[in-house]
Amino acid sequence: MTTYTKELQQKLSPADAIEILKEGNNRFVNSKREDRNLLQQVKETAEGQNPFAIILSCIDSRTSSELIFDLGIGDVFNARIAGNIVNDDILGSMEFACKVAGSKLIVVLGHTSCGAIKGACDHVELGNLTGLVNKIAPSVEAIDYQGEKNSKNKEFVELVAQENVRRAVQLIKEKSPILNEMIKNGEIGIVGGMYDVKSGAVEFYSAEVA
Repeated sequence: MTTYTKELQQKLSPADAIEILKEGNNRFVNSKREDRNLLQQVKETAEGQNPFAIILSCIDSRTSSELIFDLGIGDVFNARIAGNIVNDDILGSMEFACKVAGSKLIVVLGHTSCGAIKGACDHVELGNLTGLVNKIAPSVEAIDYQGEKNSKNKEFVELVAQENVRRAVQLIKEKSPILNEMIKNGEIGIVGGMYDVKSGAVEFYSAEVA
């Protein structure tokens, strides 16, 4: 696979970037990963990087973006934090990735069976984790659900995880005028998605892309 140069990066549209991720995940799920010379990519990116996307995902050990999207070194920026939440540092990283480094797409990627989501469903309090879980609480409260609202209810947990992704997408647009303007101008796209830890497949939600 070709290492992304500035020229190749800038030729991509946000829609192109999503297709690259979809095709990569399809290869991953079907055990047809590309044959890459990673050490060669190390050399080719030593003087600079031109990632085509930034992916906000959870710290969960099963959700490495490069693996599940069959990517190489220098292909994407990774912003990983428990529960794929949005904070000022994440927003600043996204602004760097898109406005400075030229990335064409923002992805907010949640996943099934997320421990941070379960913690929010159970209102867990544990040191600094408490503040993080509290950022997911609005997604818990937003779900109109008649059954048990705790981590033992898998259906409820997944509904909260999906809502958490959608809220993160909205927060990015609300809290970063820089990124919101780029989205409106079609310079970048933004999309949410969910990774299934059982199948390895990613389901993308409706996207704002040009």
